[in-house]
Amino acid sequence: MKINFFKKENNFKKKDFAFHPNFFWKIILISTMIIIFLSLLFGYGLFKQTNEEPILPLTNNDGQFPVVNKDRIEKVLNFFYTREKKSIDILNSSSFIVDPSL
Repeated sequence: MKINFFKKENNFKKKDFAFHPNFFWKIILISTMIIIFLSLLFGYGLFKQTNEEPILPLTNNDGQFPVVNKDRIEKVLNFFYTREKKSIDILNSSSFIVDPSL
């Protein structure tokens, strides 16, 4: 007569467990469709909001743009002319630093 006090169980699987990937794919597809639908609604709402904003009117009611002062334009042109002269002088001047590789 054999007495077995400890019976070793080699199979640790649950008896009633079954993995159904179709269920999880359905959840993923439905949640993706809901996210896409909500993003489309959000985009449409932003479009309607920006489409209804008023266009800022011009400062003059006669439809003409304000005239720029001639002195101001001449001042800016003079500034760029002096900068061009300085750049040409710098490019044409000889360098003061002796090149050590020569």
